[in-house]
Parts: sequence; structure tokens; C-alpha cells
Amino acid sequence: MRISTTIFLTDETITPPRLARELEERGFAGLYLPEHTHIPVERTSPYPAGGDLPPEYGRTLDPFVALGQAAAVTTTLGLGTGITLLAQHDPIALAKQIATLDHLSGGRFTLGVGFGWNREEAADHGVEWSTRRDLSRDRMHLMRALWAAEPTAYDGDFGSVRASYAYPKPASGPAPRTLVGGAAGPKLFSHIADYADGWLPIGGRGLTESLPVLRETWSAAGRDPKALQIVPYAVLPSQGKLAHYEELGIDEVVLQLPPAGEGEVLRVLDEYGKYV
Repeated sequence: MRISTTIFLTDETITPPRLARELEERGFAGLYLPEHTHIPVERTSPYPAGGDLPPEYGRTLDPFVALGQAAAVTTTLGLGTGITLLAQHDPIALAKQIATLDHLSGGRFTLGVGFGWNREEAADHGVEWSTRRDLSRDRMHLMRALWAAEPTAYDGDFGSVRASYAYPKPASGPAPRTLVGGAAGPKLFSHIADYADGWLPIGGRGLTESLPVLRETWSAAGRDPKALQIVPYAVLPSQGKLAHYEELGIDEVVLQLPPAGEGEVLRVLDEYGKYV
């Protein structure tokens, strides 16, 4: 099983190049980065984990810039977002960013996408909260039209693009590996079956019950049952937990690193080394 990591990289933590080099040298499979453009001070959206919102949420580095630095100092380390808040982006510009990063890294990019929890952040981007999932689906299909081998037009409910020359193309295929984050449910599973390669469940709880339902939705959409990928995300590891994932047929797990300076992060990497 491949062991990857995620971390809130900020202006106060270990730097992307330093972390990326350490991960690759230690045999970790990948680095996934979250995204928040800003956190409005006047906020009514509750923090999903409960309690006060940790300060790193308002200090996150741009994931694509940070992953570009990580790509430049590594050769095999996987690079991913966990997650990109798709509704908050212009899809034409985002498609270029994604394709460029995947091209320059030699096809090492995984696009983790999700729908967010912070209404105020989304509202500042002009996102109507109730339509953010449909908007994200629409933007995903628009980006795939730009990544197509031949100029392909797309006319959706929320946006459109003319048939265009749009290079570079993703190096890893018609689209980068795409994983959708979020809680189990029919809406989420329909998105995964429609445009993704798998699920990025935070914490990995409840998979024994959820996976059969997702697999049924996936198969009903005509997708290859063997192609579905499940990648538990932001996991605090134990031998028993990882053994359970292996029993479920999972071949990649993303472990949570602390949003800390170099010394603390490297100490935790030392601890996680026994799982690699």
C-alpha cells in the first residue's frame, strides 16, 4: 500500500521544497495540499471538526504554486490537491494550471476536488451555495473539453467554451487522476461515477458500509469495477487501521502531517516511516 501525506503548508511551516525532498528520500508516495483562498473574519459556517477554526486555514499557501515547487525538486513523488474548491475557480484558467503542472511533473498530478464547507468564502467568489455541486460538475466537464485531444466545445448550464487550441495537455492521459472528496451519500457517489476515478474520504471512517453502495453506483454508471480507486485522506495512522484498509482492497492512504515547522514535521515523518 502506498503511503502519501497531506499538510496545511503555510507561511509559517516547513517549505514545499524541503518537505518534498524529505518525502521522496524517505519513500513516501505523494504530497497532497488543501486549498482555501481566504477565511472571512465574519463567519457563520461552523468548522466541520467542531470548536474553533485552526489558524492554518487562513494561512494556506496556494496549492498549485506550492506543488510546482515540489515538482521541481523531485522526480517520482506524486503531487495532488486535497481538495481543490472547484466552484471557486474560473474553469478555463484552472484547466491550464492543472495541465501545466501535470505536464511539467511528468504526469504525477492527482486532482482532488470537493465542494467546501465555508459559505462565506464561497460567496466572496460569487458562488451560490445551493448550486455549488452542480456548478463543480459543470466546470469539471468544461475542463475535460479543454484537455481533449482535438478542439472540443462545451456548452453547460453554468459555462461554455468554444472549440479551442489548449496546450499543454495533461501528461497522464485525457485527464489527470481525479478523486472527489466528501461525505458518503448518493449525490457524492453520482459525481464520482460521472467524472472521477475514485473517492477521497476524509478520515476513512465507515468504509465497510459505504464502499458497497459506491461500487453499485459506479457499476450502474457503466464504469469498470476494477478501476474504482478509494484513497482515505487525512488519516492518523495505526497498524490496525492500515491493515483494515488493505483488507478492503485500498492501495493508497494519505496520512495527516501537522502544520508545523521543519523540526516537528520531520519528527512525525520519522514516526510514520514504519508504515512506508
